[in-house]
Amino acid sequence: MELCYQLPVLPLDRPVPKHVLSRRGAISFSSSSSLFGAPDPRQLSQRRGAISYDSSDQTALYIRMLGDVRVRSQVGFEPERRGSHPYLGVDFRTLHSGSIPARRVRRLFSFQRHLLSSRLLRGAPHLNPLHILDEDYCGQAKCMLEKVGSWNFDIFLFDRLTNGNSLVFLTFHLLNQYGLIELFQLDMVKVRQFLVLVQEDYHNQNPYHNAVHAADVTQAMHCYLREPKLAQSLTSFDILLGLLAAATHDLDHPGVNQPFLIKTNHYLAALYRNTSVLENHHWRSAVGLLRETELFSHLPAEDSIERQLGSLILATDISRQNEYLSRFRTHLDENNLCLGHASHRHFVLQMALKCADICNPCRPWELSKQWSEKVTEEFFHQGDIEKKHKLEISPLCDSEANTIASVQIGKNQNILISELTLNMGGKE
Repeated sequence: MELCYQLPVLPLDRPVPKHVLSRRGAISFSSSSSLFGAPDPRQLSQRRGAISYDSSDQTALYIRMLGDVRVRSQVGFEPERRGSHPYLGVDFRTLHSGSIPARRVRRLFSFQRHLLSSRLLRGAPHLNPLHILDEDYCGQAKCMLEKVGSWNFDIFLFDRLTNGNSLVFLTFHLLNQYGLIELFQLDMVKVRQFLVLVQEDYHNQNPYHNAVHAADVTQAMHCYLREPKLAQSLTSFDILLGLLAAATHDLDHPGVNQPFLIKTNHYLAALYRNTSVLENHHWRSAVGLLRETELFSHLPAEDSIERQLGSLILATDISRQNEYLSRFRTHLDENNLCLGHASHRHFVLQMALKCADICNPCRPWELSKQWSEKVTEEFFHQGDIEKKHKLEISPLCDSEANTIASVQIGKNQNILISELTLNMGGKE
């Protein structure tokens, strides 16, 4: 059996080793010539995971199930992830070596680095003279966090100063700044582990939908949460939900949109019946990490946290924006939005997350320009895949017919929502 870094390859004429079959995963074979070669989700409903081999190129497709299904695609639109959940599925590198997998080693070092960083942010003395990050960089990152409530916050610079760990640094700092870790008696190690796993589950190969975007949205959410009208009304639980939803709202994003998944018959689309496919997947992925780390296992209303988290993330579905805008306008026209009601506060959090998700046109020009370039690059990448496989090219994804400027013009509908950020205090 051969093993490549990203995906294992097993020739069909080679017997499957018994030690592989004895694991929690399963082996299945597909003769389908479909685009992804993915098996019918109904056939996998009782499995924890599986390895599927398509006869066309004998490439293994990794499928893990935890309330939803994830797949490694043949087409390549879903790049290699920074991390996986070693306790929830098959780690292929352990099948061929007695040593610790490279990915687990990277996660261990990442976790240790973040523990060190948390000590730096709290001003604790060093216990280990070996510094993962240069002291100057740590100091600059700490200085930036003093202005984390500024609308001009440069998330790109902060990501460089934190060695690509902006989401972990920023979210942990905000949870601590709001006093949520102490208030909810959260285990510091579990919090750090959860944030590391969240960051690793973003595809940093995506030009736009990556961990830096999640950090940017989380920082924007913080700007909204500290607005006087919200700050005096929101409960600590509201703030906790808002920050967690912002950090996980695009978790495990494959870098393509929902129409692409639907027209290629991706089984995530079938699993969620072509409705809020990506948003449902982001939510279920976040729930999976919460359960894996047992972050809220000591709280009695864990199920409520998961449901309300899902409600916030599902609100970012751009296809439902008119529904939310209409309701928001009705509240404003009738002046009946009462933040004393839990349901109204939750709705405001939904609107805040929607605004934070697409607020980059309202950022300073030097930041907004970078985001425009990144989202256009991702659109064009999807268009190139569609051309390669002779699929209908999605709107705004044809690099030969569009420019950065025309793509931004085509997103006017999104910008309308972004303009709401000005009314909700998005500017200082």
